[in-house]
Amino acid sequence: MTYEGLREKIAGRTARVGVVGLGYVGLPLAVAYVDAGYRVIGYDVDADKVASLKAGRSYIGDVADERLAAAAASGALEATADPARLREADVVAICVPTPLTPDKKPDLSFLVDTAEKLSTNLRAGQLVIVESTVYPGATRGVVLPILETSGLAASRDFWLAFSPERVDPGNKAFPLREIPTVVGGIDEAATQLAAAFYEPVVAEVVKVSSAEAAEMSKLLENTYRAVNIALVNELKVICHKMGLDAFEVIEAAASKPYGFQKFIPGPGVGGHCIPIDPYYLAWRARQFGHESRFVELAGQVNDEMPAYVVFRLEGALRERGRELSGANVLLLGVAYKANVDDLRESPALVIVDLLRRRGADVAYTDPYAPALPKTRKYDFGLTSTPLTAQALKSYDAVVLTTDHTALDYDLVFREARLVVDARGVARRLGYAGDNVVTA
Repeated sequence: MTYEGLREKIAGRTARVGVVGLGYVGLPLAVAYVDAGYRVIGYDVDADKVASLKAGRSYIGDVADERLAAAAASGALEATADPARLREADVVAICVPTPLTPDKKPDLSFLVDTAEKLSTNLRAGQLVIVESTVYPGATRGVVLPILETSGLAASRDFWLAFSPERVDPGNKAFPLREIPTVVGGIDEAATQLAAAFYEPVVAEVVKVSSAEAAEMSKLLENTYRAVNIALVNELKVICHKMGLDAFEVIEAAASKPYGFQKFIPGPGVGGHCIPIDPYYLAWRARQFGHESRFVELAGQVNDEMPAYVVFRLEGALRERGRELSGANVLLLGVAYKANVDDLRESPALVIVDLLRRRGADVAYTDPYAPALPKTRKYDFGLTSTPLTAQALKSYDAVVLTTDHTALDYDLVFREARLVVDARGVARRLGYAGDNVVTA
């Protein structure tokens, strides 16, 4: 297929779309293209996900069962664990995880595996778009050479571009269709094709000069957030030492109508972007002989917040004549942020691990997470416990780690012996009991 032929198929919505990785990014993207009138092949190595999608059952809160069932029933969305099916797609979007190694370096193993599988099924006339977060140069320097082992040449036989995902799980104000999309190809033709591909499903397409510029834009937007969150997290520690309320100070500063954007401290950062992207940027900067001290320090500050929460808990227990070792502790919420079922890089999981290492007996309650799945880091074997007055009275302390709106905070603050509040909920709700300690 020629460049003009692919553009015509995209514009006419007859192009077949392939989505690799049907998680928090890939599944909403696949459904968005079904809604726009395209036929979609969704590929994932997880057989359970594929079976769930074929049955019309969603495992992601942002995609309703009804919407998914209709897409599956119509045949517009086909889920498969067979990578050979990707050969049928005209456009393939790669949405696989790109985590960190234990020593905070980029782990592109999922992306490399995907590129290798795609290379054996690549055909002339396809557009491949990487949405997975990478460091600047990875699309051209890592993905491209693997794809060209197919014997096909980029810019002649197929096109390659990068477009950073911007999905914010649980954010009803900004669904995928309302978020501008950045695109940058390895050449101008790939940029134009990628822009044409996204135009039917997003509010605006922002074209940049290269794949590298698009890759860097992703790291910048999330490093910006990481740095500012680190600032208020460190401010929280300073304010505690000075006997000040950090949340009050932040609200006062936020009254300025210009020059200040409010960020809220917490028990750490989670999700697949903010805890990871600064380290991708710092690692890549070192490859060019630059130590990004400011960026790395922000990551370190945020990484230390779970330990700070445990420190505050330990101090509060000792003031009440109780040691952390042997204490019964209940965590309120394990998702990385409010009102989502997303546990990726959640600081609550780090807190569970730290508490167990210190000898505490840990339980949790979370309406969005009935059980803690086994991850690459943790296997706690815990399930959510009901939140009742009797249960709350039985714990030495309750740690408020995720501020889900569905939690009964009146019950918590009334019945718990001690609440260590890492989200500022007590202040927000106007509760100032002696049983509440901020963290």
